[in-house]
Amino acid sequence: MEGAILLEISKRIKQYRIEKGFTVQELADLSDVSKGMISQIENGRSIPSLTVLLSVVSALQINLSEFFKDMTQEDEMVIIKRKDEYDLFQKEGSNGFSYERFLTRTIKNSTIDIVFLTLEPNSYRDQVSTDAFEYKYIISGEVDYLIANETYTLKEGDSLFFDGRLKHVPINKSKKPVKMLIVYFFDN
Repeated sequence: MEGAILLEISKRIKQYRIEKGFTVQELADLSDVSKGMISQIENGRSIPSLTVLLSVVSALQINLSEFFKDMTQEDEMVIIKRKDEYDLFQKEGSNGFSYERFLTRTIKNSTIDIVFLTLEPNSYRDQVSTDAFEYKYIISGEVDYLIANETYTLKEGDSLFFDGRLKHVPINKSKKPVKMLIVYFFDN
């Protein structure tokens, strides 16, 4: 878990250096650290001592509280959900749409929501819009996706990514259920 924090420190040092318009050599000179050390820190190959980190952050003219703002250790780096742990739900105004939620998680000012949809033949729902980008992966079956008055036919193994603010609806005209994985990307 601490590896993620160290990676974030490395990323922020490089980001602030570039924003300030400093070269690696200029930051090294300002912080009294070797150019090689700055490069190793920025590329995650070296862990800076507290003294070096404070010197680099000071040279970047960044307040420590600003540098470490929103830098937290995630509760879980690996999440496993067993099939019987998925949350089953249906959305209002739909018939024949059975959803299973795999995961909802906030990641740095955004939330992802991962669900599995079984779309029965002759299912119905009005076109909707969501305040998210959407990714769909067709696991089995064939579906027509109506997005902003344009129809896209998707078959097993096809995928689709689009701005969910466009009115959309999947339509199953076949005699077999369609199964798809859906990932919603919400901005907070």
